Amino acid sequence: MNRSLWLLVFIDILLINLAFGLAYYARYTLQLFAPVLDAFQAPFSAYAQLQIGYTVLMLIFLFVAGVYTPQRGVSWFAELYRIINASTTVGVIVFAIIFLSRTLIYSRLMILWAIALTIVLLGVARLVERAVRRELRKRGLGVARVLIVGAGEMGRTVVRTMTARPDLGYKIVGFIDDDPSKGELGRLKNLGGLERVEHILNTEPVDEVLITLPWMYQRKIVALVRTCQSHGVRARVVPDLFQLSLSRLDVDDLGGIPIIGIKEVRISRIGRLFKRALDIVLAALGLLLASPLMLLAALAIKLDSPGPVFFRQTRVGEHGRLFTVFKFRSMREGAEEELEQLLAYNEASGPLFKMKDDPRRTRVGRLLRTTSLDELPQFFNILLGDMSLVGPRPGLPSEVEQYQPWHRQRLEVQPGLSGLWQVSGRSDLTFDEMCLLDIYYIENWSLALDFVIMLRTIPRVLFGSGAY
Repeated sequence: MNRSLWLLVFIDILLINLAFGLAYYARYTLQLFAPVLDAFQAPFSAYAQLQIGYTVLMLIFLFVAGVYTPQRGVSWFAELYRIINASTTVGVIVFAIIFLSRTLIYSRLMILWAIALTIVLLGVARLVERAVRRELRKRGLGVARVLIVGAGEMGRTVVRTMTARPDLGYKIVGFIDDDPSKGELGRLKNLGGLERVEHILNTEPVDEVLITLPWMYQRKIVALVRTCQSHGVRARVVPDLFQLSLSRLDVDDLGGIPIIGIKEVRISRIGRLFKRALDIVLAALGLLLASPLMLLAALAIKLDSPGPVFFRQTRVGEHGRLFTVFKFRSMREGAEEELEQLLAYNEASGPLFKMKDDPRRTRVGRLLRTTSLDELPQFFNILLGDMSLVGPRPGLPSEVEQYQPWHRQRLEVQPGLSGLWQVSGRSDLTFDEMCLLDIYYIENWSLALDFVIMLRTIPRVLFGSGAY
């Protein structure tokens, strides 16, 4: 990290601890919203360990959320969203630790105060930072002077973006292009052909060169990059390779040789680590809280129809690995053997089978399916590491055999108890739409997205929308 980022981290540490101190003051001195009984009074020193742990967790999740990743053009709302994501994640973890521990006794209201004040202070700090940066850029400080190479469609797009977004901190020196007919590009003048690059670098203060030439001009692009390097100027290429989205490009090097490829559809290692930790904590809490309801469901199934309480079925998990999924039985015994007779009534597209009025369901099974209570035993699958709280639906081996090549991208991560497609229409979506949503989830995964999906799952389950 550069010095400005280290300074930002240091300021955040101070603000996080200030938020914690203010939370203690609001809870124990002001006693806002609820009085503190004498028996529960505690000195600030009693919270020292929690304060250290809270600060460390906040920094970790701020890093994970991308708060400290330098990005031009990120809105304040996007930054605030990341701060809220990190703060709420830390809050969930702290509450879970306190809930599961028998020795840690802390004020839950104070923790809520700490989370809220952390979000407010860090959010205000980002507003101040933006105001300072804006003033500095008005004075020419922190502004990158850019030379655009190429006035084609990609070059025009870059110019339009930089002109419309002065907050990005770019000032265009001009553009060059071998086509003399391209005399102007907005308010910019054509500074000549590509052969004038070296002359411009010698006579103009240029910080960066953006090359927007078509990929067919590979040799010219390489020559331009070398010219810029010899003058100590950073050169970057705006790719139009197959018109790929920048988020799908993977830039690497092979012994110093640059390699551009397509990113694999997967979640990063650090992302998987935090996702797995969250799965374990929330699945354990889910089992604990839902255990009375699960006992009632098991009793109702046993009284309603003959057969086992649990239904076990082989599903396809991450990278095609087979595992056994657990569910409450919602159909009569032998229902799988009757499937072939009902294929003509299939209401789903692709390899899925869905039938709203499936005659194989039991009376209790209809209620379990509508409320999604039949899926509660999958908390065990999550603890075993076969599934995640959020992810693509685990398919049957017979379904996966019918997948098209692009469908298989949804097998790059663990399947989930809930997912993006479940909160976007559930059974009312086509199979291709489900796959598109699953792949979008994988490519754009974040802890914030997981929390959004989990929150959106609650009303879907309560109202039974699209479930059958």
